[in-house]
Amino acid sequence: MPFSPPRKNTLALLAACLSSLMFGLEISSVPAILPALEQVLHGGFKDIQWVMNAYTIACTTVLMATGTFADRFGRRRVFMISIALFGITSLLCGLASTMAVLIAGRALQGASGGAMLICQVAVLSHQFQQGRARVRAFAAWGIIFGIGLGFGPIIGSAMAALAGWQWVFLVHAPLALATLALALAGVGESRDPHAQRLDAWGVVTLSLAVFGLAFYITQCPDLGFTSPGALGIVAASALCLSAFVIAENLSPHPMFDFSVFRIRNFSGALIGSAAMNFSFWPFMIYLPVYFHEALGYGDVGAGLALLAYTLPTLIVPPVAERLAHRYRPGYVIPGGLFTIGLGFFLMRAGSGAEHASWLTMLPGCVVAGIGLGLTNTTVTNTTTGAVSSARAGMASGIDMSARMIALAINIALMGFILGAGIEAFLMRTPAGGHDATQLHALGEALAAGHAVPLDHAVAHDALVHGFGWVLLYGGAAVWALAALSFIVFGATGRVASTAADT
Repeated sequence: MPFSPPRKNTLALLAACLSSLMFGLEISSVPAILPALEQVLHGGFKDIQWVMNAYTIACTTVLMATGTFADRFGRRRVFMISIALFGITSLLCGLASTMAVLIAGRALQGASGGAMLICQVAVLSHQFQQGRARVRAFAAWGIIFGIGLGFGPIIGSAMAALAGWQWVFLVHAPLALATLALALAGVGESRDPHAQRLDAWGVVTLSLAVFGLAFYITQCPDLGFTSPGALGIVAASALCLSAFVIAENLSPHPMFDFSVFRIRNFSGALIGSAAMNFSFWPFMIYLPVYFHEALGYGDVGAGLALLAYTLPTLIVPPVAERLAHRYRPGYVIPGGLFTIGLGFFLMRAGSGAEHASWLTMLPGCVVAGIGLGLTNTTVTNTTTGAVSSARAGMASGIDMSARMIALAINIALMGFILGAGIEAFLMRTPAGGHDATQLHALGEALAAGHAVPLDHAVAHDALVHGFGWVLLYGGAAVWALAALSFIVFGATGRVASTAADT
């Protein structure tokens, strides 16, 4: 017997929420096991970065293509394909025996995860179009996403300690099967009747530009930032970015419809999407290293300490959605970004305390998490709500592209800043007598948590100094973008029109 429309909407919401749980777990549980992966699979500092960046860059590669395919061939169909692929690629990651295989598996997992994320937002936007129902649906989605994000660190740490790091990935296979069953029963098919063919030139040129920039930041300390090879990478990335802009302006049906940037609500929220990944999410990759190496916590202890950073993302999103609905996102989103920045500066103070511990880091972690909770689902709801429902796939694709591009670049950039901060400290110690290559190798080894031939106190202080640089960068960057978001939204108190502007 067919389900009634309200029942189908409930099942569709459950499918979107369970898929968001998987995506949230994959973001926050994997960083917690990175130190274990280094030891078991014999990885280095760059391997850590690429375990995460392979995922984020692959996400970026498929985001806009998925939005186009979903709008044209059916959001339900593409959603179900992406769920199945996420389960299969998670199995591949769990069975990896080398860092190279794991990084390749993470790229495939990131591609399917990015497709899944785009589709769940598009499905919710189509099936819940009215004000209160939409707010409740996105609030529920945000809560479950928050559960994955909030409990991911302790789940990942506990799995690594009790069953092995492989289960951080393998657990997604049964979850994917359950999600497929819910989507099959509840998600209604929807399309954009005016959807066009895939903008292949746009997909390829944007992906190559992002990959080139991330590769330059990550690898060029070894190559030399002004070496011919490094400059060639920069030039190729710039050419790809220029080609992307030209392709989008010449295409009659571009995947990036630049006209939506004239909508204040869309553009202000999009800055918020990028700003979170200049600060909160890339630092999630490195915070476990701080808890392990600077504070000396084990896997479970570090996972418990990380809960203060992620759990507020579970509690705050429903409040944020209500605030945005009652007032306006032009205040909630910049306010959330400012709160993230405040948390970073508090963490910087806590990490530099004489007897630093999880208690000195606690206020900053909690405040940053509250700021993320205020911002995360609000920007998604605002970007998709700022355009007509038929263009939800395109809008969510631009939103998630902004997130993933910023995340990929800032994972690399924060890693570079961490290493530079460590090297700057070591320059003031007897280790500063080493040549530049040796000093850089020492810095990378310290950042990765490897043993180095240095006095323990010197190594510890150098690591803390490097993290201070990273926290200063994250706080300053997100505050600058909070101000820009507020200006773009406009301070008149009027909410920009949505579909009428499109």
